Amino acid sequence: MAGTTKASARAAADRRASKAGSDQAKAHLPLDQILRGDCIEVMQSLPAGSVDVIFADPPYNLQLAGELHRPDNSRVDGVEDAWDRFDDLASYDAFTAAWLAEARRLLKPDGTLWVIGSYHNIFRVGAALQNSGYWILNDVIWRKSNPMPNFRGRRFTNAHETLIWAARSQEARYTFNYESMKALNDDLQMRSDWLIPICSGGERLRDKSGRKQHSTQKPEALLHRVILASTRPGQVILDPFFGSGTTGAVAKRLCRRWIGIEREEDYARLAKERIAKVEPLSDPSLIEIKPKREAPRVPFGWLVERGLLEPGTLLYSPGRRYSARVRADGTLVASGTHGDHRGSIHQVGAALQGAAACNGWSFWHLDVEGKEVSIDVLRQKLRAEME
Repeated sequence: MAGTTKASARAAADRRASKAGSDQAKAHLPLDQILRGDCIEVMQSLPAGSVDVIFADPPYNLQLAGELHRPDNSRVDGVEDAWDRFDDLASYDAFTAAWLAEARRLLKPDGTLWVIGSYHNIFRVGAALQNSGYWILNDVIWRKSNPMPNFRGRRFTNAHETLIWAARSQEARYTFNYESMKALNDDLQMRSDWLIPICSGGERLRDKSGRKQHSTQKPEALLHRVILASTRPGQVILDPFFGSGTTGAVAKRLCRRWIGIEREEDYARLAKERIAKVEPLSDPSLIEIKPKREAPRVPFGWLVERGLLEPGTLLYSPGRRYSARVRADGTLVASGTHGDHRGSIHQVGAALQGAAACNGWSFWHLDVEGKEVSIDVLRQKLRAEME
């Protein structure tokens, strides 16, 4: 217990120090730029505690043996680049531990890291994450709706990749835009398996001969979801393996700041040209994210005080099974099978149903020209006036 208290105190102190220096650090960051060089060396040049989120798509160390051909003998344009090769697993593990350590140094106390990989590397990366002090929040399965077939027919088709989302520490008060993710999923909780197509069609960057300009270009839909889930407008996202610049392109469109690190000159040029064509959303209301828990508190009685509801107004449950009248003091009164009930919108709703609890804001409705309208609409109207 004492250890937990000390850890929480340290986290709080780190958070205060980070907040005090965040504006100063941000002013010295090379925002919205691609930095050329080795990712570890470049990260070492950036100030500690300066970025909000890191998205990392490191080399997978695929260890492909020879060329791969389709049944018609055409060559598969796979990952054969020198940057994806390591001498052995020990070399890859050392590289992983080094960049993860620098990434953790750069993250603010409440920052998070996303890292994506395949079965070739993600388990080793996950172990290194935990050894480095990160706190894993989720592993997300990116299920590809159009994966590359297994041409040799000796294994299952590799139809997914894994993303690990981790906080800098267990004490981090990280950002998760729950309502945005729920809205993106037709008002259902977003699950940790995401069905998203691989990058193809007009989004896939190709040269004049039709050859892919980057072998592992990620779809913008994937980064859109990552950025929308874990950042807010104006926050800084670092991508230490920038590649074709998908992170920067989506971040710019969603009005986030970004920093890219890329070793290969051709990729850096490609990403710069790509991002230059992106226009950020101009209407702030289209990107603003306000969690419900941060919205101003509006007691039900305020609706009566402000004249949005008159005393005596009848409220109905869905389907009009139950009804109650509004009192001048902001309470409700209703008659049920178990007698009369008087209390808050939550208490009366629960009593009428014989339930332990009830969210009165979603339970009670007004009759507006024969249609049921939630009283929460009136609460949102008041909140809008308060902001």
